[in-house]
Amino acid sequence: MPMASRRRHRQDSADYWPGFVDAMATLLLVIIFLLSIFMLAQFLLAREITGRDNALSKLQAEISELTEILSLERSSKSSLENDLATLKAVLAATEIEQGALRQTILKNQLDSKKNAGNIAGISNSLSDERRVKAQALSQIEILNQQITALRRQLASISAALGNSEKSRDLAKQRIKNLGKRLNIALAKRVQQLERYRSDFFENLSKILKKRSDIRVVGDRFVFQSEVLFAKGEATINPEGKEDIKKLGRALIELQDQIPSEVNWVLRVDGHTDADPINTEQFPSNWELSAARAIAVVRHLIAEGVPANRLVAAGFGEFQPLDSGDSVEAYRRNRRIELKLTEK
Repeated sequence: MPMASRRRHRQDSADYWPGFVDAMATLLLVIIFLLSIFMLAQFLLAREITGRDNALSKLQAEISELTEILSLERSSKSSLENDLATLKAVLAATEIEQGALRQTILKNQLDSKKNAGNIAGISNSLSDERRVKAQALSQIEILNQQITALRRQLASISAALGNSEKSRDLAKQRIKNLGKRLNIALAKRVQQLERYRSDFFENLSKILKKRSDIRVVGDRFVFQSEVLFAKGEATINPEGKEDIKKLGRALIELQDQIPSEVNWVLRVDGHTDADPINTEQFPSNWELSAARAIAVVRHLIAEGVPANRLVAAGFGEFQPLDSGDSVEAYRRNRRIELKLTEK
């Protein structure tokens, strides 16, 4: 009987083992297939982002070129307007001179009539009058020619101004269209960064196990100051250093996912409550909030986060989350905020 029992046990084991091997092989093939799909999606996404950035660079170059053209058109228009003003002034002076000459002729005619009693005087006056009249007529003819030339120049300048206005309107329209395209491209970049920010905050929440004193507010990840610092201090406590270490690991993983052409930074903002501080080390809440932000940045750098991807800023007590003056309001306002943004 014992021998028969052992044979049945061996037969049962032999029946189970091939099925288990098939299941493991199938599971391994599924995992390899999913990894292949994920790598292909990452490659396509990187190529699409590169194409968008190239298009964005071309749009910015076109806008710069059109801006220069518009500046040249404005300069040309200003020069033409100055020439037009000068010609108008010359024309006005010429017309005044022509009127003065006509008055001189009339005056000479009146003077000649008054001297009708003296024949010699009349002869002399007639000779003088003819001479003056001939000179006046010659000057009037010259002035008329100048007026005609000035009017032609005015017509030419007016036509040039009209062309300049048309060119400027076309340039404005092109700039407007390019601006719309640029805004669309920038909006896509912002949406892309928003997706990475959402993934980063989700991973960070999982790493920190969704503690009540560490939370997401809008587009920011908020640490209550008590998690990292003692009241009135800017030295990170041991438990806070562990949280910063987790944060650094999450940030390094995120850096590997974001394409290199996305110019992102993590901004670390220090905030205090309204309770004033005045010590030798921290003369005001400005110094305290800035020192705390810098302390977080230094620990992130020590964990391997590149320094060019970090920004430290101190806001003092001037950006409160809660405007009350209770102990709980002060506690909420003492915080460190993390924001993933573009430079």
